[in-house]
Amino acid sequence: MDDVKYKRVMLKLSGEALAGEQGFGIYPPKIKTVAEELREVYALGVQIAIVVGGGNIWRGEAGSEMGMERAQADYVGMLATIMNALALQDSLESMGVPTRVQTSIEMRQIAEPYIRRKAVRHLEKDRVVIFAGGTGSPYFSTDTTAALRAAEINADAILMAKNGTDGIYSADPNEDPAAVKFDSLTHLDIINKGLHVMDTTATSLSMENNIPLVVFNFNEPGNVLKVVKGENIGTTVKED
Repeated sequence: MDDVKYKRVMLKLSGEALAGEQGFGIYPPKIKTVAEELREVYALGVQIAIVVGGGNIWRGEAGSEMGMERAQADYVGMLATIMNALALQDSLESMGVPTRVQTSIEMRQIAEPYIRRKAVRHLEKDRVVIFAGGTGSPYFSTDTTAALRAAEINADAILMAKNGTDGIYSADPNEDPAAVKFDSLTHLDIINKGLHVMDTTATSLSMENNIPLVVFNFNEPGNVLKVVKGENIGTTVKED
């Protein structure tokens, strides 16, 4: 553990990270690749908590725009995150990595209900913990869930895994060739500059609890390992 910078991490994965090139649904070969990356980090003795989104299956905002009542649409999205969590759990455990899924919406037949002290105990016993179902309330994103759970379990950092983006830029680099990449920022910089990294609620939570955020390209093999070891990749967000 001497060569590890972050000993307890909150990894935020998008649902699309489990979809592969098809961009939707759950693609088992892609999940296997994700699990292999996590197994390497786990082998270092790092305590890993995960929040995974559900955008590969459903997005509450999209459902709302199509006429669904927003709260109902968000509940559907929460169920999508649980599906992703169970699929990721299966892949991790097939590789010998003990994993627990905790849901903010109780469904005891398939997962534990979220209990903070129990989650911390799992981490202390070297089990990967996947938090599913968002916060359990509509109108809150999985980014906010990641920030909230990171604060609750006293994570050393939030690792924001992005698909194809290697950090935080002044603008969308795919649309603006003049976009500048930031190596480091503060949480307040993100809010003041209106940068689209996490939603404002998640950023404020991270800032108030002084939790560093590392934004990096998840599509580059080995990057999770590099981040936990403290290598200078992506963009680091922390207070001065």
